[in-house]
Amino acid sequence: MVSKDQAIGGVIFVICVVIAVLYVVTLFYPQWLTFLVSDVNTIQFWAVAIPVLIAFVAVMAIGAWIGWTMATTPPPKPIEEITAEIEEKKEEEKAEAKEAEETKEEKKTERKAKGEK
Repeated sequence: MVSKDQAIGGVIFVICVVIAVLYVVTLFYPQWLTFLVSDVNTIQFWAVAIPVLIAFVAVMAIGAWIGWTMATTPPPKPIEEITAEIEEKKEEEKAEAKEAEETKEEKKTERKAKGEK
């Protein structure tokens, strides 16, 4: 038994192959569509025009998406700012470690003082 993804992939494959075969047949032997349109030149024109239109719109959509992404993405921080932030974090961590150490020492001295009383 095939998985759902494999079944969908197989259906997509078959559809694409059928469309490709029909496209090539229509492009080189448009007479089979004369029952829809009587003029062979019209069939050949649309067989070329529709894929070109789809490709053009796809390329323009990708270009618009790239432009939108570039326009809405904030600029990166300068390296100096990033290194300064890293240094500040390290200093904060050192200060927190010192405070924690001091509070431990204070607690020890308080315990000793209580123990002596």
